[in-house]
Amino acid sequence: MFKTILLVGAGSAIGGVLRYAVGRWVQSFAHTVFPWGTFAVNVAGCFLIGVIYGLVDRHFPLSPEMRLFLTVGFCGGFTTFSTFIHENYLLFGSSNITVVIYGIASLAVGLLCAHLGHLVAG
Repeated sequence: MFKTILLVGAGSAIGGVLRYAVGRWVQSFAHTVFPWGTFAVNVAGCFLIGVIYGLVDRHFPLSPEMRLFLTVGFCGGFTTFSTFIHENYLLFGSSNITVVIYGIASLAVGLLCAHLGHLVAG
């Protein structure tokens, strides 16, 4: 059990640092209030988890520990759902249409990318 906790923690740490770096990098190109950095990280994370599960389910069986490291740890640390929710909350103050567009686009594109990840892995 302790080994599993360490693996998930290590994956989360790596994913969290990468989330911060990628999110900041993407947002540096956006000259708008729209949270493009978080959007890009969430979409990429959805695609990545689709690829991981697709590969594991079809081609490369992994130990339960490694699966947890990659999905719960790394992808969980990399994706930013809590940040996503908080940014939606903040957008309510500026524009109701922006929060609707951001929420729907994140869900739709995220589902599409998870599906594409499975297809790529297949």
